[in-house]
Amino acid sequence: MMVRVGIEGAALAQAMPMHLLLDGRGRVLSAGPVLRRVLGRWVEVGAAFGEGFVLEREKRRATPRQVRAAGGGAVQVRLRDGAEMRFRGLLLPVTPGQSVLINLSFGIGVVRAVQRFGLTVSDFAATDLAVELLYLHEAKNVLLAEVATLISRLQGNVVRAEEEALTDRLTGLRNRRGLEVALRGLHGRASAVVQIDLDRFKPVNDRLGHAAGDALLCAVAGILRDALREGDIVARIGGDEFVLVLPGMAAEARVMARVERMLALLGQPFALEGMECRIGASAGVAMAGTGEDWAEVLQRADVALYAAKRAGRGRVLAWVPGMAMEEAREEDGWGGAAPAASPDGWMGEGD
Repeated sequence: MMVRVGIEGAALAQAMPMHLLLDGRGRVLSAGPVLRRVLGRWVEVGAAFGEGFVLEREKRRATPRQVRAAGGGAVQVRLRDGAEMRFRGLLLPVTPGQSVLINLSFGIGVVRAVQRFGLTVSDFAATDLAVELLYLHEAKNVLLAEVATLISRLQGNVVRAEEEALTDRLTGLRNRRGLEVALRGLHGRASAVVQIDLDRFKPVNDRLGHAAGDALLCAVAGILRDALREGDIVARIGGDEFVLVLPGMAAEARVMARVERMLALLGQPFALEGMECRIGASAGVAMAGTGEDWAEVLQRADVALYAAKRAGRGRVLAWVPGMAMEEAREEDGWGGAAPAASPDGWMGEGD
């Protein structure tokens, strides 16, 4: 026995918020509230379905009457004016007469429709799978946001770790490894290389302790950093030993003048632990032509630095061919152990 159940009005709108009820001539008898909000005049009562829509069944155009005669079934509906909006639907014959009921859905376009028209869960039937799709979409967005945040944090940690590996923890300058990386980045560009070693630094540590010595090294790093141009490189490669690389500086006289100004700043009194001390610095300069080996250039600058110290400290000398390599300090990498400190260095105590 077949039982016929009639549904209309508010119940039909609640059960099928995107339905279209058409009479035998293809005129709109009623439309669901969501469909009215989305399509407006195209689904007003009395509007002709064929004037606003194209209906397809199995990828072929058809009319509601033809689909009804075939017993109904799945259909696709799109606006005739070329709008991108498309719907999936189920067409069902309705008795009496030749009326048809088309229950539509957004299909895979539901997320875009929700965003475009501000739809909420209440706009869908309780049994509509679109609700679950929306929850899944929202959950996916939340998950992707969490993953993106995690990736960003990991990338930040990697960058920080790499930066820390190239940075001197005390002064914030590049360390020896950071200097090597920076030099590779210059791709053999002509540059001036300067080795600087502080004079009379050991008495600071001996007299005031390592904390005061660390503070002095940080002050020196600040002076060197402020004296450089953008793109210049400064590194601390030993206890009180620094390297400057000045890319593009090809005039030795200009380099010497710049270094002399730096040494003058480093020769001024420093206030530490309520006392004033002078340290000063010596420097060696080596000019690097295009494509030269950096290790050799650094060795030349180191030889010039040692010669400056032997000549009386507090001065800068440039490397020249024939400058005795055997006079250089015993190597440890590019630099070497700091020379023995002079016992003087305190104002009023033999300076």
